[in-house]
Amino acid sequence: MNIAIIPARGGSKRIPRKNIKEFHGKPMIAYSIQAAVNSQCFDKIIVSTDDAKIAEVAIKHGAEVPFMRPADISDDYATTLDVIKHAIEFTESQGWAVKNVCCIYATAPFLIPEFIQKGLGELTSAEIDYAFGATSFPFPIQRALKLNDEQRVEMFQPEHLNTRSQDLEEAYHDAGQFYWGTKSAFLQRKPFFSHQSKAVLLPRKRVQDIDTNEDWELAEALYKALQ
Repeated sequence: MNIAIIPARGGSKRIPRKNIKEFHGKPMIAYSIQAAVNSQCFDKIIVSTDDAKIAEVAIKHGAEVPFMRPADISDDYATTLDVIKHAIEFTESQGWAVKNVCCIYATAPFLIPEFIQKGLGELTSAEIDYAFGATSFPFPIQRALKLNDEQRVEMFQPEHLNTRSQDLEEAYHDAGQFYWGTKSAFLQRKPFFSHQSKAVLLPRKRVQDIDTNEDWELAEALYKALQ
């Protein structure tokens, strides 16, 4: 069986209660749950949370909350792999015959079922550990700048000061939406980013990290524009 696991702890500090804050008329987490449901890829869609209100909202929108996440993996130091491993171990205790797992972030309003389906296709068509969403940087990372201690500008790679943009290798980054993986890869805590992973390339207009209030405002504007 294939399962989705949506990590959604209650302790978000920069955007309080981010996972269930209203975003264009629905709790944020509802978008991730709906994309998972509509993909028809999953036998079960589980939300891993330590928060009773998040659990209530998740169940209302079509997910299951068969356990409450323990405190030792609900703080600022818990990793995604900690949370997924715990959830998989729960499924094993219930005797579920899980084969593939998809971690879906709770703050992914631009995720659509097609992306999830493509990820599963990549995972099952090749001998890999993971398949996840990624997108290209909008500007060559080789020309990136930094500020020194005196707030003066320096280049990360000054050797590319005069290199033409079209001559620079394109770079990509994790879209922060979904991570398909085999059960064994998650249990062994294998890294997401390696030669044993494949990227599902997503259009930049459907990728927006949401960690700060400014990110939230930009996501709302982008979502409205896409509609």
